[in-house]
Amino acid sequence: MLQDATILFQIAGIGIIVAMIHSILKQMGKEEIAQAVTLTGFIIVLFIVLYRLADLFQQIKSVFLYQG
Repeated sequence: MLQDATILFQIAGIGIIVAMIHSILKQMGKEEIAQAVTLTGFIIVLFIVLYRLADLFQQIKSVFLYQG
């Protein structure tokens, strides 16, 4: 349960940092770089979620294919 909360805090932290950097860059007139930062943050979060989904499917597979 503790690790589930950690993942949520990691994703929220990445979102807050990306939003701050995006707003600062947009105010400076660097919209293209701000979009690149947002896309990079999204890709990082996507990889975190995909890694956890792969782990979940592996656990489900081990439950249903238990042969002990």
